[in-house]
Amino acid sequence: MAIATLALYHSLVFVWYIFVTYSISLVRAEDRPSEVFLYGRQWKYLTVLNLVLQAVFYGISFLADVLRLIKKLPSVKYIISCRDLLFSVLAFPVATFVFMSFWVLYTYNRELVYPKSLDGIIPMWLNHAMHTIVLPLALLEIFATPHRYPPKKKGLILLGFVSVAYLSWVLWIYSVTGEWVYPLFTFFSPVGLAAFFCSSLVLIVWIYNTGEFLNRMIWGDTVVILEYKRKGK
Repeated sequence: MAIATLALYHSLVFVWYIFVTYSISLVRAEDRPSEVFLYGRQWKYLTVLNLVLQAVFYGISFLADVLRLIKKLPSVKYIISCRDLLFSVLAFPVATFVFMSFWVLYTYNRELVYPKSLDGIIPMWLNHAMHTIVLPLALLEIFATPHRYPPKKKGLILLGFVSVAYLSWVLWIYSVTGEWVYPLFTFFSPVGLAAFFCSSLVLIVWIYNTGEFLNRMIWGDTVVILEYKRKGK
């Protein structure tokens, strides 16, 4: 894809995610069900955090495209490295995890993740913007431009750190309020909850590996592995 076309695409997706995030903020406090948006507000939901993450990623991607267009090579190398690290470790895995986990649980029992009481508050288009469109956009990004993945160990450590940080946030909210962020968790024993968290970590690691595989399959090995070691080390 030509750089100018890529810049236009990234700018449009960036504006889209800003718009969706803003639309979520417009949900009036008095309209929210009692179990939704209390402690931690919308920032306790992985779906909403993912929207912010995607907006940041596409903003950085657009900046990288602009710098490439104006030939600012010293700056663009650093921005592209940040872009690729953000996409490989967070943007693709989290978007895919949000899509898969939400729709699997929604199909099984929607009350576990998206209570019916939200239907009159959050329009259907916004639900799909948060939980459906994120995956096609993440996949399209893989096809649009190559991304250099970090060494496997470093990538998984960073992904694991962020995953544990979010789980810690969820547990902290429960310790303060006595309420789980997701109604699903109320059905688990402590052992079952630990098993669910471990399964989620396994799933997101699989998603990371899948993203790396797709990137390698489409663009080749030369752009997949980002070597951080300098010669002589």
